[in-house]
Amino acid sequence: MDVHPQNPQPRAIAQTVKALRSDGVVVYPTDSCFALGCALGNKQGMDRIRAIRRLDQRHHFTLVCRDFAQLAQFVHMNNAVFRAIKAAVPGGYTFILPATKEVPRQLWHPKKKTVGARIPDHTVAQALLTELGEPIVSSTLLLPGEEDPMTQGWDIKERLDASVDLVLDSGDCGVDSTTVVDFSDGVPEVVREGTGDPDRFR
Repeated sequence: MDVHPQNPQPRAIAQTVKALRSDGVVVYPTDSCFALGCALGNKQGMDRIRAIRRLDQRHHFTLVCRDFAQLAQFVHMNNAVFRAIKAAVPGGYTFILPATKEVPRQLWHPKKKTVGARIPDHTVAQALLTELGEPIVSSTLLLPGEEDPMTQGWDIKERLDASVDLVLDSGDCGVDSTTVVDFSDGVPEVVREGTGDPDRFR
C-alpha cells in the first residue's frame, strides 16, 4: 500500500492499524530502515517475525513509541537518564532501559529485565503510532543471509507477500540502523553506532 511520505492518507493508516489490531504482521517505514511490526502482546506475531528473519527466541524486539510520554509508560528512567533521552528524541536512537510491568514479559531481556525502545522521527511511522495508540513491537526488515535491510516496497511485497499481512510504503527508508545506547545500569554505553549522533552519549 503506497502512502504519501509527508501527508499519509488516513485510509491507508487506518487499514494498517486494523491489520495490527487483528494480530497481523506489517511492514512499515521508519527514519531508520523498514521495520516488521506487530501489536503489543501479539505473541504469534512475534513468532512470525522471528520466522521471517530466522531468529531464535533470544532475539530482542524494540518498542517503537509515539512520543516521550508513551515511552515513559514502558521503561524506568532516573532524572539524569530522563533528561538525556528527552533531548535526543525523536530520532535515530534505540535505548536499552529497565522495563516496567506494562511490557509483556516475552519482550524482557531474561537476565537484565530490560527492553529496547525508540521514538522515530518519521511522519508515516508517527501517524501509525498515533492512530494505534500504543507502541509497535518491531524488528528491522533484514532477511536471513543479507547484509543490508530491504529498501523497496515492491520488492518487499514480492518477497514477503505470503508472510506479512500488509506492506506500507512511503519510499526508500535507507539501510542505516539506529544508534543503540544501553542505559540499563543508569550510565550510557554506546553499543552500536548508527544514524543518531553517538557523541552526545559519550
